[in-house]
Amino acid sequence: MRALNIAATGMAAQNMRVEVISHNLANMSTTAYNARRAEFADLHYQQAARPGTISSADGTVLPAGVQLGLGVRTAAVSVQVAEGSLTETGGSLDLAIDGKGYLEVTLPNGEPAYTRDGALKRNGDGLIVTSEGFAVAPGITIPEDAKTIEINAVGEVYAYFDGQVQAQLLGQFSLTTFSNDKGLEALGSNLYKETEASGAPNVGAPAEDGRGTFRQGYLEASSVDAVHEITGLIEAQRGYEMNAKVITAADQMLAATVQIR
Repeated sequence: MRALNIAATGMAAQNMRVEVISHNLANMSTTAYNARRAEFADLHYQQAARPGTISSADGTVLPAGVQLGLGVRTAAVSVQVAEGSLTETGGSLDLAIDGKGYLEVTLPNGEPAYTRDGALKRNGDGLIVTSEGFAVAPGITIPEDAKTIEINAVGEVYAYFDGQVQAQLLGQFSLTTFSNDKGLEALGSNLYKETEASGAPNVGAPAEDGRGTFRQGYLEASSVDAVHEITGLIEAQRGYEMNAKVITAADQMLAATVQIR
């Protein structure tokens, strides 16, 4: 009985949807997190009678045919690219990206990764790093005797020192964009990696070629909509229950068949 297997694929799909929703809700407070969405597609069909098949000697063809679907499968878990609201923190190294773009960081193996998490820190050597300790390109170091730090909208980092009126330019952050943000590979820790699907990174100055700008003292909040996620959770639960009832009905039909004398 196909109904058993078809309903099982439906239950697996709704279970996957619940897992994605639970991941979104768990990251409601994650800086610059973008919600994920489970996407589904129907499985292949058994062609009991193909549409267009000749059904008589005079050339009459079947207008519809008989195509029996075999259930559902997960097609993708895609990122819903959306900018979260900006939250004021007052931190001198907290940077929100207002618009498109990612900060480039250097992983321990030397490979680049990308993030929108602007909760930056300064390590023991004065190097600006992420919360995980990864250096942020282009590798700006803040002198130990710097009094205050200012970062303008185009990513220029200035340091003020005692006894000096003019600020000293330490460097400038760049922003990286991709032709397909959804094609980036999520690494965890708010980091993404380039893939063939994302396209090559386009590195440049903020406020140029469609890139965003920086806001010092702000952080980007998660883009998760709790109401939308809870609604989806209820839908997934009901869908799971309905598929479970199909399995129960199929089981009862098989039981009735076995009991026929």
